[in-house]
Amino acid sequence: MNEDETSVGIGRPPTNTRQAGTKLLWIGIWLAFMSAPVKDLADGNHTPWATALGTLGLLVFVGSYLVLVFRHTSKALDPFRVRAALAFLGALAVLLSLTFGAPWLVLFVYVSVSVGATLPMRTARWLIPAVTLVLVAIGLTGDHPREIITALVFPALLGGFAMSGVRQMIRTTIQLREARATVAQLAANEERLRLARDLHDLLGHSLSLITLKSELAGRMLPGNPEQAAAQVADIEQVSRQALVDVRSAVTGYRRPTLPGELAGARTALAAAGVAADIPAEAPEDLPEKAEEVLAWALREAVTNVVRHSDAGRCTVTLAPRQTLDGRVLELTVADNGRGASGTTRGNGLTGMAERLATVDGTLTTRATDSRSGKGFTTVLSVPLESGLGSGE
Repeated sequence: MNEDETSVGIGRPPTNTRQAGTKLLWIGIWLAFMSAPVKDLADGNHTPWATALGTLGLLVFVGSYLVLVFRHTSKALDPFRVRAALAFLGALAVLLSLTFGAPWLVLFVYVSVSVGATLPMRTARWLIPAVTLVLVAIGLTGDHPREIITALVFPALLGGFAMSGVRQMIRTTIQLREARATVAQLAANEERLRLARDLHDLLGHSLSLITLKSELAGRMLPGNPEQAAAQVADIEQVSRQALVDVRSAVTGYRRPTLPGELAGARTALAAAGVAADIPAEAPEDLPEKAEEVLAWALREAVTNVVRHSDAGRCTVTLAPRQTLDGRVLELTVADNGRGASGTTRGNGLTGMAERLATVDGTLTTRATDSRSGKGFTTVLSVPLESGLGSGE
């Protein structure tokens, strides 16, 4: 079974039945505290009619609680509907606890949790204590054991304010996700603008010149074919140079860079739910070919972590190191996953080694934890030119 089919990210609504069931299970697991009113009904302390009405009331309360919390944490509901649902839950808790006694006071804990889960902090910070005070007031009106009231005050306050924190975390996560999507869209727009500017600079002058010379050759062709032929030769030369410029620009666009791949690795690992420790910057003045090889290798190594490692954390380090053969730049990608399944290198690692060989680089692999054999570490090194990395 694919993990994505059952796991629901923070702040994301379920997209299929399995995810909805998983989320409902996590919300419903807290219904274990409902054992007190259930036991009160099962012990036969009330008349058959009272037991039937109590059962119906409890089912309505639980259903309303689950719908309110489940729906609101998936997608914020209309404020009026939220307040109406909370008022209904509070009224039902008051009615049932006054009617059936102390075991039903636990319903106020769920009212407090619902307040924390659905209302903003400025409202919840006074309404949660108010719900708790109602719990205490109803408990003191009857001949109820004081230890029961005392035992419920702390869960009501803690549960309500804890859910307020969870609600704020969900809202913050949603805002961060939206901001990241906006940044990505702005970056894509900026890249399109840069591409448009570069193409204009590359081809604008050349195409204008080709147009002018074509018109001139057309006018010269009837009376001065020799001069027209010279203009056509110029057109050919300009078009060939424009083609060379375009190919050079496209090669530059396609060539991966180390800063770009570090940013891409951070995004890929975050999307896969892997905690990442990645440097923010790459060394400057790295040879172009060596940088390209390391960038390709980093992309492949991170892809392996995402697809095959089942890791929870990945650490990327990038630092110069002195060896007997001179200074090298060493790139390490280490995860805490299940480790390698065999001693034979796959196509990805083989391709890395072949790319590194073109710049006299090396590739080594090992288990991250040598004692347990867990995790996988890839170490890639490329030689640095003299004077490079002196800012270490």
